[in-house]
Amino acid sequence: MPSHVLALIGAIIAEVIGTSALQASQQFTRLGPSLIVVLGYGVAFYLLAIALKTLPVGIAYAVWSGLGIVLISLVGLVVFGQKLDLPAVIGITLIIAGVAVLQLFSGSAHH
Repeated sequence: MPSHVLALIGAIIAEVIGTSALQASQQFTRLGPSLIVVLGYGVAFYLLAIALKTLPVGIAYAVWSGLGIVLISLVGLVVFGQKLDLPAVIGITLIIAGVAVLQLFSGSAHH
C-alpha cells in the first residue's frame, strides 16, 4: 500500500481517536482525555499533510472527513450509546457511497 494512503488512513484513525476523546474530556475538564484530543488532532493533521504531498487536497479531505464521520458515528453508537435515526443512517450511507465513488471512479483521486 502506498505511503500516502497509509498516512491518510493514519490521519483518519488519529482524528477519530481525538474526537472520541473530545467527548470524553467533558469540555476539557478532564486532563487525560484533553491531552489525547490535542495529541490525536496533532497526529491527524501531520499525517494528513504527508498524504497531501501526493493526493489532491479536495480528494484527501473528502476521504478524511467522510470516513471520519462514519467512524465517529460508529464510536458514538458503540461507546457512548448515541442512537442514529433513519435519516442519519441514510446520510452516512451516502457519505460512504461518495467516498467509494471517489476512490473507484474518479481520476482525480490518483495524483
